[in-house]
Amino acid sequence: MDVVTSPPVADLTALKLKQQVAWSAGDYAVVGTTLQIVGETLCEALDLRAGQRVLDVAAGNGNATLAAARRWCDVVSTDYVGALLERGKARASAEGLAVQFQEADAENLPFADGSFDAVLSTFGVMFTPNQERAASELARVCKPGGKIGLANWTPPGFIGELFKLMGRYLPPPAGVKSPSLWGTEERLRELFAARVGTLTAKRTNFVFRYRTAQHWLDTFRTYYGPVQKAFVAVGADREEALTADLLALVQRFNRSGDASLVMPSEYLEIVITTK
Repeated sequence: MDVVTSPPVADLTALKLKQQVAWSAGDYAVVGTTLQIVGETLCEALDLRAGQRVLDVAAGNGNATLAAARRWCDVVSTDYVGALLERGKARASAEGLAVQFQEADAENLPFADGSFDAVLSTFGVMFTPNQERAASELARVCKPGGKIGLANWTPPGFIGELFKLMGRYLPPPAGVKSPSLWGTEERLRELFAARVGTLTAKRTNFVFRYRTAQHWLDTFRTYYGPVQKAFVAVGADREEALTADLLALVQRFNRSGDASLVMPSEYLEIVITTK
């Protein structure tokens, strides 16, 4: 008789704790600050208006937060890594921007239904273990007729390929969907189906610019939690192989034509108008 086995069920709570440790490692703000232009262009795509109430989810060190505050919006910036919120708070203070910072889990936002005119996330909410729950929370706290704006790395882009490469060294937990699915329009329509009035998605690129490929690797290994943790996990015996594979991937995407690194990484810019 054939034995029918059920697909593995991931322990999402345990995974979330591991992710929180990973994103707390290093200092993501060093990398995150270079992505500021993405927050600016996302706020323009949303056509934000002064005085609107805006929530930035999984805000990191506050790129979209600052962009919205510069447009005179009333912004609440949230993340589950308190140290990153402190970096965002320092940036806002330096610019004299009034922003509310609050630790919060993207899968359990501590806000009432329909609290915000716009809800944003740049390269943040896509990494939540429970994708359906996170999408539901974004839609819940956004008022009907409001907007959800997302910037998510695509599967074929550099960051998508980076996580595939690291997955060969550290296989992801069974039963967990890839974060890169947030970078596909099909998956987004599944996640937000019940609340989508309109959804527009535009493929665009953020360009990583570093002195050299080795400079990029040194920076990400030191400050970008997932890469830092990958090197710790593989150990000394596989460190050389991981280094070689990462540098090869970087050079495949490099468009500089000289010793520097000019590396486009595709992402999906999404604007959803809620029902």
